[in-house]
Amino acid sequence: MTMDSKDIKKKLVKAYNNWDFLNGPDARIVRVLAEMVEPATRFRKLGIRNTVVFFGSARTLPADTAMSNLRAVEAKMRQVKKVSPKLKENYHTAMRNLKTSRYFEDASDLSEKLALWFKQLRKKNIHFSICSGGGPGIMAAANKGAWKAKEKSIGLNISLPMEQYPNPYQDKELSFEFHYFFIRKFWFTYPAKALVVFPGGFGTMDELFELLTLIQTQKTKKYMPIVLYGKEYWEEVINLKKMLDSGYIDASDLKLFKIFDDVNEAFDFLKGELKRHYVD
Repeated sequence: MTMDSKDIKKKLVKAYNNWDFLNGPDARIVRVLAEMVEPATRFRKLGIRNTVVFFGSARTLPADTAMSNLRAVEAKMRQVKKVSPKLKENYHTAMRNLKTSRYFEDASDLSEKLALWFKQLRKKNIHFSICSGGGPGIMAAANKGAWKAKEKSIGLNISLPMEQYPNPYQDKELSFEFHYFFIRKFWFTYPAKALVVFPGGFGTMDELFELLTLIQTQKTKKYMPIVLYGKEYWEEVINLKKMLDSGYIDASDLKLFKIFDDVNEAFDFLKGELKRHYVD
């Protein structure tokens, strides 16, 4: 029994409307291309040309939140006759988070200073934007700084089972949701003209060393100043002198980045380098 042509027409589905196919393994290359092309289209439409990218821990808390958490734990400790091991652990965690919250505030201040300068540059038709991973912690601090300066900023979010949720400070039109890490990394790198790295964990180290490797191997030809913020943290966590003494890196590789512990000094360095290479 043959079908009527009209019935056949109703059952036909174009490939780009076939959701089972598009979400299956055979269409992975299509999804990858979509994550390459769609951000490019949006960036071009919104005039995004150059970015300064902020990396750092998603776990870093704002100072007011960290202080509130500490006071809540201290209140519980006063209410009990004997402090349990769990409560002691919560207290030490709250104290640690309060100490590291300065990185959130410094990231926000540095981003705000840069965004205010970018606003001045735009009058000369020179376009820079703050870019983060879109999530909480240092990412939220970077977007918040731009928000305080009344400047739009970018959030390159990614789907993860933990820690990653969009912060409220990124511009709605410039908020992205990636599935593939390597495409997200491409969009971190391609328009970037500088990198600011605050203390963080595996994800932060991954992004930092990938960028350092691209620059070291000249896979990216552009000049990209890298700021590591938080002298105590970076000098304790990464023993780059040991790499040098062991012959695994060259002395020139240590010049690929500079370590700062002051917002104004970091801003002056970034402003000077960006002016020298991309503005003047």
